[in-house]
Amino acid sequence: MNENSERSEPNSAAVGKSHKPRLRARVGAAAVVLVFLAAGATAMHANEQSKTTKVVAPSGPAVAVSTPLQRAIDTRLNFLGQFSAVQRVEIRAQVGGALTGIHFVDGAIVHKGDLLFEIDPVPYQIKLREAHAQLDSSKARLELATRELARAEVLKGTDAGTAENVEQRTAEKMAAAAAVENATALVRDAQFDLDHCRVTAPFTGRMGNHQVSVGNLIAGSRAASSPTTLLATLVSLDPMYLDFDMSEGDYMAFMRERAKQRNSAANSVDISLSDEVKYTRQGTLDFVDNALDRSSGTIHARAIVPNNDLLLTPGGFARARLAISTPQSALLVPDAAVLQDQSEHVVLTVGPDNVVTPKPVQLGDLRDGLRVIRSGLTPTDKVIIDGLATARPGAKVTPHAGAIAIADQG
Repeated sequence: MNENSERSEPNSAAVGKSHKPRLRARVGAAAVVLVFLAAGATAMHANEQSKTTKVVAPSGPAVAVSTPLQRAIDTRLNFLGQFSAVQRVEIRAQVGGALTGIHFVDGAIVHKGDLLFEIDPVPYQIKLREAHAQLDSSKARLELATRELARAEVLKGTDAGTAENVEQRTAEKMAAAAAVENATALVRDAQFDLDHCRVTAPFTGRMGNHQVSVGNLIAGSRAASSPTTLLATLVSLDPMYLDFDMSEGDYMAFMRERAKQRNSAANSVDISLSDEVKYTRQGTLDFVDNALDRSSGTIHARAIVPNNDLLLTPGGFARARLAISTPQSALLVPDAAVLQDQSEHVVLTVGPDNVVTPKPVQLGDLRDGLRVIRSGLTPTDKVIIDGLATARPGAKVTPHAGAIAIADQG
C-alpha cells in the first residue's frame, strides 16, 4: 500500500505541472482580447468626439453682404461756393450840396429809376437860368452878325462896300455861331447838374443803409478820382453769381470732359444752400478764369443762379455740384462700408470660403448716400454692408443676404 501511495504522489505532481502552462496561455489570450477591446473602444470614442467637435465648431460672426449697386451716373465735382451780386454799385452824387431828402427804407427793394436821394436844386436852377440867358444873348449876336454880313455882301459891288468889310462880317458871324454853340453846351451842363440833384436807382435791387442824413453837405463830382460822399450801396438780386475755386486736378478733369463735348450745352451746376441737404436749385457755369492762382493752386470759376424768390443774398455760402460728363455705368456701396487703411481706402468682401478679404478701392463722390467706386470692385463681389465691427481680414464669417438702401438726397 505504501509503495502504491508513494508512486501515486509523483503522478499527481506531474499532472499539476502540466496544467499551469495551459492556464497561463488562456489568461494571456484573454488579456490580449481585453487590450484590443479597450483600444477599439478608445478609437470609437475618439471618432465620436471628433464628429461631435465638427458639428459644434463655431461658424464665425454674422455679417450682411450685398453685391455693389450698379447705376448710370455722370461724373461730378463738388465745391464750396459763395454768392455775389451780378451788379453792385456805390451810390454817390455827381453834384455837391445840401442833402434835402432820403426816399427809401434801409434794406428795401427798389426798382430801376426810383428816387433815392434829393440834393438842394436851387443853386443849379440859378445856374441853368444863367446859361439860358447867355444862350439867348449869343443867339441875338448871331442874328445881328448874319444881317450885317448880308448887307456887306450887297454893298460889296458898290462904292460903299469892300471885300475887306465882307470878310470882317463873315468872321463876326462865325464867332457869334461859336458863342451859340458854347452857350448851348453850358445849358446842357447846367441841366445835367440840375437833373442829378435827384439821385435814382440805376437798376433793381436791395438797398443798404444810408450813410448820410438829411441836412448834411455832400461832395459830388463826375470824375472818379475826385473825392465824393458815399450815400449808400445797392446790389442786384436776380440772378446771382456763385463763385468757387477748382483745384488743378478738378480743372484738368473738367477741361478734358469739355473737350469731348464741344457741341453740348453749358454745364449745369446743382446748388444746395447752407441749411439744406438736397440740391434744390440749379445754375449754369458761365465763367472759368484764364490762369491758376500761384499761391493756392486753384482757378476761379463762377456760376449764374436764378433767384426769383430773392432768397439768395451776397456773401451767403452754398455747396455746388458740377456735372462734367454724360451718365456712365458705375458701382456704388454704402459710404459706411468704406474703411480707411492708412493711406488707402478698402472695402471688406466675403469669398466663396466665407473668408473676409479686404480690397483697395478708388473712390468717387457721394450719390444718394452711396459712395461711387471708381475702381477696385467687380459687380459680383460680395461686400460686407453690416457687421463690419466683428469682421476681420482673413477670418471666417457667416454671411447672409443684405440690401443696399438708397437715401434720396437730391
